[in-house]
Amino acid sequence: MIALMFLAAAASAPAPAAPSAAPNAQALIAGAEHAVRANRLDQASVMISRAIGAGASGVELDRVMADLAYASGKNAEALARYETVLKRAPANRAVLEPAGIAALKLGNVERASELLSRATAVPSASWRAWNALGVVADLRSDWVTADDCYSQAMKLAPDELGPINNQGWSLLLRGRWQDALGYFEKASAINPKAKRAGNNLELARNALAAELPARRAGETDESWAARLNDAGMAAAILGDRGRAIAAFTQALDASGTWYARAANNLETYGSR
Repeated sequence: MIALMFLAAAASAPAPAAPSAAPNAQALIAGAEHAVRANRLDQASVMISRAIGAGASGVELDRVMADLAYASGKNAEALARYETVLKRAPANRAVLEPAGIAALKLGNVERASELLSRATAVPSASWRAWNALGVVADLRSDWVTADDCYSQAMKLAPDELGPINNQGWSLLLRGRWQDALGYFEKASAINPKAKRAGNNLELARNALAAELPARRAGETDESWAARLNDAGMAAAILGDRGRAIAAFTQALDASGTWYARAANNLETYGSR
């Protein structure tokens, strides 16, 4: 009787739920791609590891691993992985752009130029690709190309500070300080808190001013020495040797310690 009761209870008990299926490799790669785009890099790394464990391989895996390396600032690894992807998908703009920027950050200007030129050869090219190609042009003193690239970037992203600042810096490199000033003013107006835009604006203003920068209320020796050094560099680019030497000398006097940058600049320009 007891046995029969046990069997009846067992028969009436609900069957255990079937285990849910584990995500497949393709789904894990897709999830990792989304995590990279959302800047959840630790999550992306875990999902990539799980995808490999689930048997993932091929160009999709190489691409997401390259994207993760790029987002993590590992430019050498990113470029190597992107190069692997490009062997199988040479016209993929979404790969050409970050590969070109990674090459540029590594100082490989020739490879960056090739990759970014291909990335910008299609109508869907992003402002980042045009902006990076403008930097390449500046490094080659190709001012016509630089202007065109920054113009394209600013049309695509008029409120992005990068192309505006870079166009100003490009003009600065040519000695066109007054024109550069306008771009730095525009960048600072868009985002008054942007440190780079503010520094560039001050540099251009100092270069065009008749006097060297005055010390601000409460400013540290190091900060004032740095600003004097920047003003000296600006004067040197403009060809005002006397003002440059004066600025570098004041930077040395202002600093409580030996200000190496100003000392090196003074030695360089004072000997000419």
